[in-house]
Amino acid sequence: MNRRIALTTLVVDDYDQAIAWYTGKLGFQLLQDIDQGDKRWVVVGPGDDSAAALLLARASTDEQRSRIGNQTGGRVGFFLNTDDFWRDHAAMTARGVEFRETPREEAYATVAVFADLYGNTWDLLEPKQ
Repeated sequence: MNRRIALTTLVVDDYDQAIAWYTGKLGFQLLQDIDQGDKRWVVVGPGDDSAAALLLARASTDEQRSRIGNQTGGRVGFFLNTDDFWRDHAAMTARGVEFRETPREEAYATVAVFADLYGNTWDLLEPKQ
């Protein structure tokens, strides 16, 4: 059996603003942007569509809008692995990504927490081999 988690929904308030942030600040690629009339199917990710990606879903109810920026109750909810932490940390910092802490060495990875444009928290990680 060949299965994998392909997409995670990220609730946003504006498709174009979210696309611009994830492609401009994180260097993600716009993988799909399909107009569906009252909504769009928008997928962004760090590479081609063989890796896990984000489905950017515009909030359409008050309850959904209340979750923007806090989808995981304040915990780090997203994890961006890299093969070169310091390269990506420097590039992201130069593009205006807000890191919430000084990078640190853990037993499992070099890691630092950053926030996306909505305040969702992410780990940038270079896993230990």
